[in-house]
Amino acid sequence: MEVHRGAERRTAQLGELLARDLAGVTGDMAGHLAATIEPLQGDEQLLRLLAASTESNLDALARIMRYAVRATEPVAPIAAQEFARLLAQRGISSNAMVRAYRLGQEGLLDWALDQLAEMESDPAVAVAAARHLVELTFGYIDAISEQVVHTYEAERERWLAHRSTVRVAMVSEILGGGQPAIEAAERALGYRLRQQHLGIVLWSRGATSGLDMAVAERVLEALSRLTRAVGQPLVHARDRAVTWAWLPLGREAVLADPALLALEIEQYAGQVLVATGTPAAGVEGFRTSHLESLRAQQLAMAAGDAARPLTSYDDAEVRAGAMLAGDLESTRRLVRSALGRLAEDTAGSARLRETLHAFLGEQGSYTATAERLHLHKNTVRYRVERATEARGRPLDDDRFELELALVAARWLGSTVLVEPG
Repeated sequence: MEVHRGAERRTAQLGELLARDLAGVTGDMAGHLAATIEPLQGDEQLLRLLAASTESNLDALARIMRYAVRATEPVAPIAAQEFARLLAQRGISSNAMVRAYRLGQEGLLDWALDQLAEMESDPAVAVAAARHLVELTFGYIDAISEQVVHTYEAERERWLAHRSTVRVAMVSEILGGGQPAIEAAERALGYRLRQQHLGIVLWSRGATSGLDMAVAERVLEALSRLTRAVGQPLVHARDRAVTWAWLPLGREAVLADPALLALEIEQYAGQVLVATGTPAAGVEGFRTSHLESLRAQQLAMAAGDAARPLTSYDDAEVRAGAMLAGDLESTRRLVRSALGRLAEDTAGSARLRETLHAFLGEQGSYTATAERLHLHKNTVRYRVERATEARGRPLDDDRFELELALVAARWLGSTVLVEPG
């Protein structure tokens, strides 16, 4: 009896420890799963949901361990169900999800047994606690995995039943580099390819929320109006959270004012984010503009909470930022090296970086920078001096790297900046 009570106490302590270090254990486990399960790699949306699902499941297990909860029918967390649905929409086998649960249980038990070895000197209590942990985790994983597989199958059936197979196949063929007969392709798509196109990606801001299609439609209407589109956009729902679209711009593409576009989309910033390519013509332009919009989206996704409502590949800084986002670790080193203390993630440093960025863009003119930022010239001079001091070296020293680092800081924010101190 004493061994049994000791085992329960140790299990509860492990639950408390897991709850306290939930973020750390989640990060390690989600990273291992992402690196091990090949079908999940390279899809930022899937990886974000994998992390959210991992955290919610570990949180539930921590409560079970702490309070000896023995629910006969635990309910799969919302994030876990959304992860299952997204896998179904991506056409990824449910085996990847089931494997994630098996590896997750293995990882949790490895972590728990390491902790147990440090906290318990009585072998009998340690063995009893280990058995208790296996029993609790197996019961939970068995019940939850059955539920998420059911969610996956239901979503896969629904998704297949409601999508236009022919249209999806044609979009996939074109994006994959195919050269279909133009007339046949246009009939399948219900969209004219012999014109200028603007590729667009719309996605939900929340990691576990689906894209509100009513909001997406309003955004596309606004973009169509401002770009003077000549017809209805071609819309392709990639999954519940991401939609691809193309605006038909006719023979002469109109470059809409970026400020007007951003202002129009700003009102939906809490629900949807938008990335756009640049106008391009024909089948190749259909593909190219879409690929550019994906690169702009990747930059926005890498920026995390710093992402702007609209990220346009037409902006030279976005094109540079997209390349910098492709290797975040190298970009972080560049930012630290080129900016010095100016790389600190504070409001004060952000003001100095923004002023310095404008100053360099205006070819070192205090007057032009003041007009651009609506500041007094003396304020600009003071901020530039402060920025130079924080950097720790003259502005002309590695000027190119300085400008790249300022672009990275502006578009990627906290992802590449350093904590103050």
